[in-house]
Amino acid sequence: MTAITINLNHIIKLTDEQFYQLCRNNPEIKFERNSNGEIVIMPPTGGETGKINSEINADFVIWNRQTKLGVLFDSSTCFQLPSKANRSPDVSWISNERWNTLTTEEQEKFPPIAPDFVLELMSPTDSLKETQAKMQEYISNGVRLGWLINRKLHQVEIYRLGKPVEVLDKPTQLSGEDILSRFILDLQIIWQ
Repeated sequence: MTAITINLNHIIKLTDEQFYQLCRNNPEIKFERNSNGEIVIMPPTGGETGKINSEINADFVIWNRQTKLGVLFDSSTCFQLPSKANRSPDVSWISNERWNTLTTEEQEKFPPIAPDFVLELMSPTDSLKETQAKMQEYISNGVRLGWLINRKLHQVEIYRLGKPVEVLDKPTQLSGEDILSRFILDLQIIWQ
C-alpha cells in the first residue's frame, strides 16, 4: 500500500484548525498535508519497519534522557512547517531552546515549528522520489539535519541545511554532528 494524496482544494481549503480536527476525529488514519494543501493518507508500516523504527527510537530516547538537550518525537507527531505543510517524520528532535519558545497550546496541537533534526525510515512500499522530496521539504523549511534510511538500497542520504545531499553506502553508524551532540546511531540492526 502506498500513500494516497487527495486534492480537495477546489471544494474546500481546510484551515489549520480544521485539519487538526480532521486528524483528531479520525485517529485510526495517519494524515499529512503538503504545502499545496493536499491531504496525504499515509499507510501503516509493516512489522519489520515498525520493529526497526522502535529500535532507532530507543537509541534516541536513551541519548536524549542522558543529554537533556531537547525534545524527542515519534512518528505520531505532526508538525506544521513554515510552508504550511503538516508532516510527521519517523523520528524528530527539537532543541529545548527552540521548543520552549512555543506556547503551551502550540506544543499541544501540531507544533508550528520545523524540527532541528528529522529521520525517515523507508518502508518497502515508500516511493524513493516522494520521500526524497519530503526530505528536501524539511530542509527548505529550516530542518538542520535529516537522515533518509533506505533499507532496500542499503543507503543513507544525509540532508544538511545549505549543503548538497550526501549518500552513504551501507554505513555502520551515523553521527549527530553538531546538531545531536555526541549522538551515534549504530546501523547494524538496519542492515541485518
